[in-house]
Amino acid sequence: MQLNINGQSQTTTADPNTPLLWVLRDELNLTGTKFGCGIAACGACTVHVDGQPVRSCVMPVSAVAKQNIRTIESLGTAEKPHPLQTAWIAEQVPQCGYCQSGMLMAAAALLQKNPNPSNAEIDAAMTNLCRCGTYQRVRAAIHRAAAEMKKGGAA
Repeated sequence: MQLNINGQSQTTTADPNTPLLWVLRDELNLTGTKFGCGIAACGACTVHVDGQPVRSCVMPVSAVAKQNIRTIESLGTAEKPHPLQTAWIAEQVPQCGYCQSGMLMAAAALLQKNPNPSNAEIDAAMTNLCRCGTYQRVRAAIHRAAAEMKKGGAA
């Protein structure tokens, strides 16, 4: 089965019912996407499928074979981080860091759809769970990144 991941064609021999998360992590060595709960509740496994945030732990790989998949590995680089990644650091969002790749992918999907979200829109879109409780910092980082992207700092 052919997959389009981060703009590159990848081949998998995984069973069609295998969750996308395990193909990404175990077969393609894209380990930035994390396993959290396995029931699509926490969001640690969030990736984009055709621009939409998707919980990869419950998404059969066969369901995304003809779609564009984007993981945290494609969000930015060390040389040119995405404005969200810069804002995450500036606002000191990460504590333990485990949920952060999923949070960043959910935030990126939000800003793609809504470049100037209100607090209520951020709260509605960010359904990812953070055991460290940095939700206020997440909100501040999204606002900071949105402002930076308006100035032309989009990745």
